[in-house]
Amino acid sequence: MPTTTPGTAPAPDFGFDAPFDRSGTGSSKWARAAAPGVIPMGLADMDLPGPPAVAAALERRARHRAYGYTVCDPAGRELVARWYRARHGAEVDPEWVLLLPCGPRTALRVLLETVRRQEGAPAQAPVVFATPEWGGFAQLCRAARLPYRELPLPLGPDGYRLPLGPLPRPTAAVLLSSPHNPSARVWPADELRAFAERAARAGAVLVSDEVHGDLTHPGHAHPVAVTAVDPALRHRTVTLSSVGKTFNCSGVPSSFALVPDPRLRTAFAEELAGYGLWEGGLLEQTMQRAALAEGGPWLDALLAHLAAARTRLTGLLGPAVRSAPQASYLLWLDAAALGLPPADAHRALLERCGLESTAGTEFGPGGAGSLRLNYALPGPLLDTVLRRLEKL
Repeated sequence: MPTTTPGTAPAPDFGFDAPFDRSGTGSSKWARAAAPGVIPMGLADMDLPGPPAVAAALERRARHRAYGYTVCDPAGRELVARWYRARHGAEVDPEWVLLLPCGPRTALRVLLETVRRQEGAPAQAPVVFATPEWGGFAQLCRAARLPYRELPLPLGPDGYRLPLGPLPRPTAAVLLSSPHNPSARVWPADELRAFAERAARAGAVLVSDEVHGDLTHPGHAHPVAVTAVDPALRHRTVTLSSVGKTFNCSGVPSSFALVPDPRLRTAFAEELAGYGLWEGGLLEQTMQRAALAEGGPWLDALLAHLAAARTRLTGLLGPAVRSAPQASYLLWLDAAALGLPPADAHRALLERCGLESTAGTEFGPGGAGSLRLNYALPGPLLDTVLRRLEKL
């Protein structure tokens, strides 16, 4: 129910506590349900209604029946900068911003190609990232035929920490999901700065994938890499992000890159053009403008909903939670602590509870014996999940 403070208007109800049926929409997430009654909780995609402002903007644009090539709206750069200032207290120069008509995965692939072609880049220098980590990093490196190395993430009583000690030299790029995927940990700003310094000493560009950065839970602050690092290292730092995860609109691929180094920014734009990708995009710009300009109230309500769901789940599962979530909607679990066989936990959870998850092995060697669950669910469906998990 919407809450009301005396003398104020009721908080808007965005439907997060009502059933939300995605049948007939071609949902990739629900295609993973192996049988009737299975609840898919593996794919990082929210089962919640998106912002009304985005729906209205797309509907208005669709009514104008001109769907030809579009130019990039330069006001979009200032809009991104204002968003970072308002949501994160980060001062982003609009000149750093590239507005891309492709998803973050594609942007990262092209960025890696750009870094590899940079003048003076060491031949066959590896890409480095920690493990457990989003499996897309390894997949992209293999697709681009780039050598890569995975470093273990230390796990302490308060969750994961970024790797300590020197990084391999030379290194072409260091990749990082921030907040961390799969554990939803928000990297402390001081750890991030120190990690950027180690990346620079290894000769690498630090690429921070921050698609979950706007989903930081109340009480936590997300450090935006390009502004959190030492200013002297900004030219060796790139932030990739998108409205896709934040506003549940990943089905229309879009992203933006913050690239402070003008030479790298120009080279990246030229590499993108070689793949037929130019800044702008008709639907992408329409959706992004509406989300960033009008989506704040929806996002605030979403974060309250996610934090409440997190509290209920972590309270139930207790020590099985490897790292307490501080952002996003991801829960990283110790299979053995749940009473599941570590080597086959994904199948066991599906058979015992009818819950589809992501196997920890998809996140590299550091993910063995773990599971990732997505709890961005409407209230009634979350209630069902909790009842099923209580039976473990």
